[in-house]
Amino acid sequence: LLAVDYPLDFIKSISCQICDHILADPVETTCRHLFCRTCILKCIRVMGSYCPSCWYPCFPTDLVTPVKSFLNILDNLSIKCPVKECDEEISHGKYGQHLSGHKEMKDRELYSYVNKGGRPRQHLLSLTRRAQKHRLRELKRQVKAFAEKEEGGDIKAVCMTLFLLALRAKNEHKQADELEAIMQGRGSGLHPAVCLAIRINTFLSCSQYHKMYRTVKAVSGRQIFQPLHALRTAEKALLPGYHPFEWKPPLKNVSANTEVGIIDGLSGLPLSIDDYPVDTIAKRFRYDAALVCALKDMEEEILEGMKAKNLDDYLNGPFTVVVKESCDGMGDVSEKHGSGPAVPEKAVRFSFTVMNISIAHGNESKRIFEEVKPNSELCCKPLCLMLADESDHETLTAILSPLIAEREAMKNSELLLEMRGILRTFRFVFRGTGYDEKLVREVEGLEASGSTYICTLCDATRLEASQNLVFHSITRSHAENLERYEIWRS
Repeated sequence: LLAVDYPLDFIKSISCQICDHILADPVETTCRHLFCRTCILKCIRVMGSYCPSCWYPCFPTDLVTPVKSFLNILDNLSIKCPVKECDEEISHGKYGQHLSGHKEMKDRELYSYVNKGGRPRQHLLSLTRRAQKHRLRELKRQVKAFAEKEEGGDIKAVCMTLFLLALRAKNEHKQADELEAIMQGRGSGLHPAVCLAIRINTFLSCSQYHKMYRTVKAVSGRQIFQPLHALRTAEKALLPGYHPFEWKPPLKNVSANTEVGIIDGLSGLPLSIDDYPVDTIAKRFRYDAALVCALKDMEEEILEGMKAKNLDDYLNGPFTVVVKESCDGMGDVSEKHGSGPAVPEKAVRFSFTVMNISIAHGNESKRIFEEVKPNSELCCKPLCLMLADESDHETLTAILSPLIAEREAMKNSELLLEMRGILRTFRFVFRGTGYDEKLVREVEGLEASGSTYICTLCDATRLEASQNLVFHSITRSHAENLERYEIWRS
């Protein structure tokens, strides 16, 4: 029916991948494939909830209308009228209307999409509870009759068993095992995050943990500990790159992809800086992904702070986040790296601390979070770790230049991040130079590095110390410092 001899690839892109005709009432799946609405719904009903092109999970509720620009291209396609006497060329958008004018035409359904009227059947999960009960009324009656006849009226056991069989049929064996354990009153064992904490706190290697997991399972007959792959999944959730977010306007020269894990510290370096001696090992997170992870970790504290200031927790901002940066040497590591490749003798860590968060409410700004001990390394979020000497400024500048470029881009943009189901807006204010804090403090004092505190061994602010000298004392003991060192080491 196409009036123009379009390229084959273009025809393929405007055709349904099930019926091979031009798309009629097109819909798009989560895996970005296009189908006629009726074709994909029939296919899902017969073949199961998968995309027929790539077998990615696909449910009727996932189907969305394609972007407007694509629909405009589709509507403007030139189509030849299939009626013999009528050689008119019309646009695809007006094709159905034109065809309905040919009353004498037979087999019209073969040439155009006919809307039979009525609303499409909604997916069961998208309905209200009352509508779900109404839709399942006949099935509930049948299950009740079966339960009374076979299971002594235990409707719950029948429904759970049906659910269990459905999971097994879909090869969802892990979920099925957990459900079966709950049904039999055994419990599903420890949570993966708990197992991860046990492995780290007992200094077990992956192989040692796996051996313990197999031994306990063999001896007790129960899966108390989770397998290693479940621990790795739990670990990923703790790293930056796990939460979706968006920048408005988008960051310049920074990818819009939010799934960014640990990356090479030298990635993003311009090729023109060959003069710098960047022959070193560096690993880092992308700055914006690390900030998002830090904010998601603080979600409860942010919402509690809003409640404490009598603010509704549905406010979407803008929130102003003050971030203090620091770049500090970690000392001699030459004897700590084991028997791996030769590395420089010193390491440097670039990190940031969320100092405070405030929200604009009316004409005033209300502070909803403030870091109590901003000099503590426990609230310090590592961003980049490099094996280099902190006094080697050329190398540091080379490694940190992509990171600083990301920071500069974030200053002129707003972060859109979902918290508790509401899309909220964040702006960032960066304090500190990013240079070695000891150097900055020596030259300009502690306040120059973005802190209101007197020193790293004291929890007193300048104001408190000026009013009462008793506050101006060392409040962190040697034992506490040792404990913090152990936490960092492990």
